[in-house]
Amino acid sequence: MKLFSQDQLEAIAGALGDTTYGLTNPEIEFLLQSAKMIDPGKTTKRVRIYNAFAESQNTKRNRTHVLQFIRLAMSPARYSREPERFEPMRAALNQALAFAGLVVDETGQLTPVSAATTLPEAQRRSRELRADLEGRGVHPDVLAFCRVELLADNYFHAVQEAVKSVADKIRHLTGLTDDGGALVDRAFGGQPMLMINPWQTLSEKGEQSGFANLVKGAFGMFRNPTAHEARIHWIMTKEDAEDLLTIVSLIHRRLDAARPSEP
Repeated sequence: MKLFSQDQLEAIAGALGDTTYGLTNPEIEFLLQSAKMIDPGKTTKRVRIYNAFAESQNTKRNRTHVLQFIRLAMSPARYSREPERFEPMRAALNQALAFAGLVVDETGQLTPVSAATTLPEAQRRSRELRADLEGRGVHPDVLAFCRVELLADNYFHAVQEAVKSVADKIRHLTGLTDDGGALVDRAFGGQPMLMINPWQTLSEKGEQSGFANLVKGAFGMFRNPTAHEARIHWIMTKEDAEDLLTIVSLIHRRLDAARPSEP
């Protein structure tokens, strides 16, 4: 049975017990009860979480309850009144989890990834990718995905999250709840809800159609296959990531300039 190492438990507990964005003592008490773990009592938050994790793992010889605690702690609904806490805590937690081959996605679910070997390697990837993309003048919304915890698993998750951000922006602009190709068709096809140009001439309508195909292509090439294929089959180099993120940047800029169709 796979277990967390002591160092990994300490890093995870440190992220969850962070003094600025981490869990409060009442939250820790509730989550320990919910995850059926023994509460060692109030000390510092980091030590309290670590001691509970270590006791559970050492006694049960598995990390099931530790994983359950993390899932419960990172449920997005828990932060509906304090949304500013969620992403900083998720970022810190993912940096700790990267060395155990896990990542918490934006829905709060734990997903296996290739384990990072060193923090400096992930930090170096982040700096280099961000510098290259800034040199290309990419959209600020894309730069947000050049984070250490995403790049700990090569460049795969940075691009994956950036592509997801396109769908999120389209849904925000249109109020639609669809995803993938259906979302693009409803937003830009037929009598479009969003127009990237005046949409009067054949050339303008061709540009609109071409843009819709570009967005659908980005979803189809990257997002859809990776939802069904094993991670090991998707080879993502730094050069591939830069090119894909540049395409996503173009899409974001056109979306920012798009206007809703007249009712």
